[in-house]
Amino acid sequence: MGDLILGIETSCDETAVAVVERATVVRSSVVSSQVELHALFGGVVPEIAGRAHIRELVPVLADALAEAGVSGSDIEAVAATTGPGLAGSLLVGVSAAKALSLVWDVPFVAVNHLEAHLYASFLEEPDLDLPLVVLLVSGGHTMLVLMEDHGRYRLLGSTLDDAAGEAFDKVARYLGLGYPGGPAIDALSGEGDASAFDYPRSMVRENPDTLPEDRRYAFSFSGLKTAVVNHVRSDPEAATADVAASFQEAVVDVLVTKARWAVEATGARGACLGGGVAANSRLRERFLDVCTETGVRAFLPSRAMCTDNAAMVAAAGWWRLTSDGPSPLDTGADPNLGLPLLP
Repeated sequence: MGDLILGIETSCDETAVAVVERATVVRSSVVSSQVELHALFGGVVPEIAGRAHIRELVPVLADALAEAGVSGSDIEAVAATTGPGLAGSLLVGVSAAKALSLVWDVPFVAVNHLEAHLYASFLEEPDLDLPLVVLLVSGGHTMLVLMEDHGRYRLLGSTLDDAAGEAFDKVARYLGLGYPGGPAIDALSGEGDASAFDYPRSMVRENPDTLPEDRRYAFSFSGLKTAVVNHVRSDPEAATADVAASFQEAVVDVLVTKARWAVEATGARGACLGGGVAANSRLRERFLDVCTETGVRAFLPSRAMCTDNAAMVAAAGWWRLTSDGPSPLDTGADPNLGLPLLP
């Protein structure tokens, strides 16, 4: 079983390569961001993303190997994100990983991007107690997952429409704050009054048992986004900072409330955040407060480990290689790949 895993992440607009030892020691983690390329268009353009991955992957790979102080002959397995994500972007990383596994004569490991986010916390806190509730929040996904053990996941609930990160981007675009929207709203909210406007909290009640079972841990942010847009249209003089802060508070309120419900209902020993939105300062603050109040251990990955990176891919790859062995070289990219769940 390989101890030194090279991870490759190209699922969206970050070209990333990392070298990780036994899923816990990050020897290197290099990320090349495409934010400036896509900011001109207000969102990720798939064709531009794919071309940028082709251009950047080899230099990023070289930097990751150099930073780790290793060469190809030291690598014992190559892991790459095979989905979900943008088809063209995924193919770049998957093709490169397969080629490297053949050249270096080491196993190839296909990694689910969502599962990789679950392992981001373990890179910095390897002794996290299981079972663990993970609130995974990004531009494409919002879900609550019960991690019963390594490789054993139960989906408690997910978004019915917009993901939280998607809602941040759309509201930021409407407010003229640019792309990416999450960091812009987070920064501006510090200047505003989060209680200025009472925006809706979808499917949140004082008693979760009054909600239908299939809605208890579900999320919906489309109505909130529409409420913000309609409010600003009707009241153009509303302070943008107050709008941003009130919107952010509504999103965070829903996320942490449902995370609390999940922890209390499952008896989980801990809770952690994952995904790009986990870098949001207000979410991190409220999440810690909720975990303290419920008496469970909380863990917040560093902001570098919240956003897409290859260290988490390598970590998840190590666990998958341990449990399942190498992936077939005919494994393809799957843009719609779902998290592997228990029946």
